[in-house]
Amino acid sequence: MPPGPGPHPGGPLSAWHDVPRTQVRQFAALAMAEVPVLAEEILGEIRREYPHLPVILDDSGEPKSLVGIRRAIEVFVQHLDSPEDRPRVHPEVFQDFGRGEGLGGRTLDSLQAIYRMGVRLAWRRLAEIGQRVDIPPPAMYELADAGYEYLDGLVDQSVRGYAEAAARQAGERLRLQRKLMELLLAERVRSPAGPEAAHGPHGPPEFAAALAERAARIGWPLPTTVAAGVLLRPAREAVAPAVGQGVLLDMEAELPRVVVPEPDAAGRPELLRRAMTGWSGAIGPPVPLVDAAKSLRWAEAAVRLMERGLLPTGEVLLCTEHTQALVLLQPEELIDDLARRALAPLADCGRTHGRRLAETLLAWLETRGGAPEVAGRLGVHPQTVRYRLRQIRELWGDEIDDPDRRFELELVLRAQRLRGELGTWT
Repeated sequence: MPPGPGPHPGGPLSAWHDVPRTQVRQFAALAMAEVPVLAEEILGEIRREYPHLPVILDDSGEPKSLVGIRRAIEVFVQHLDSPEDRPRVHPEVFQDFGRGEGLGGRTLDSLQAIYRMGVRLAWRRLAEIGQRVDIPPPAMYELADAGYEYLDGLVDQSVRGYAEAAARQAGERLRLQRKLMELLLAERVRSPAGPEAAHGPHGPPEFAAALAERAARIGWPLPTTVAAGVLLRPAREAVAPAVGQGVLLDMEAELPRVVVPEPDAAGRPELLRRAMTGWSGAIGPPVPLVDAAKSLRWAEAAVRLMERGLLPTGEVLLCTEHTQALVLLQPEELIDDLARRALAPLADCGRTHGRRLAETLLAWLETRGGAPEVAGRLGVHPQTVRYRLRQIRELWGDEIDDPDRRFELELVLRAQRLRGELGTWT
């Protein structure tokens, strides 16, 4: 707590120290007698200026704010006659004020404005008393400086209480937010009668009621659609990305998870990209609110592909921009089995030549053109393409003209290209 009026240690004697002790005691006695009325006046003025401030009573039924104002003035006045001491007020009183402001959703600016108003009114009364007992102006100026230093100490205590309340509120909000996300992202057994959406936009009644209750506790408006995502930490102690209001974020999970409301809203994808600069991960496709777990599954699948080097890393991907890779690379065992059967004619062609034939076949399937078009795509001579296409027709025979067989071949060859097993071209 900052020192009250009086000499500073090691410094020159103060103007207040030069005032006769009898005069100081007279000033202090008059000021102390004014404390109850002065405290009432200060509280009344504060209530007129800030009519929405709640009135909290102590155990005796007296407003806590009135008790605090009175006690602060009394402690300051009591130390007027002992300038070497520092005025001290019980810190919990003003910490409580700070907590009340924090829990009431008000700002520290409003709290400090209230304190400044109180000091201004108190000083006006003390100045009147100083004139009545002829306290010299230099001493009164020094008293004013001491009063504002004393105020700084009270504000410090209130800031502590405010910060404590803010941390407690933030912790409680995060806890409630995690509970909401757990409900949203939990896998649920579908009703044999049909999809949950048949019950309503938010699923069956029990789920919808629980969802509405948890969302209301954190003031989260229920969206029509969501996209769920998984993040990879850039560092162990990485600061959470500033995803903005309305986006749910759970940093406690081993892999942080995110739920984005109305992901197709104008500008939302770009805002997310900027907010998550430096992070990696994936955001699943937009789905109805009740299907958030499905979106999360796709995001998790994308992250697994990123970890294998099959999708780009170093950014947060949108699954909707990598649909082909997710569809073709996800069912790995099925695609591999189909590839063994569909590409069996290449088994005896040798590794290098078999790869060239596969690339030529894929280019032909994608272009549906003749040798010049395929050659342009591959960057080889058209005569080379004609030779390879004749070999392909010899290996597959009439099956190469079957639409279903061509579809299978293009499917497995595209998958192999995505894995890096075939060359790429534009």
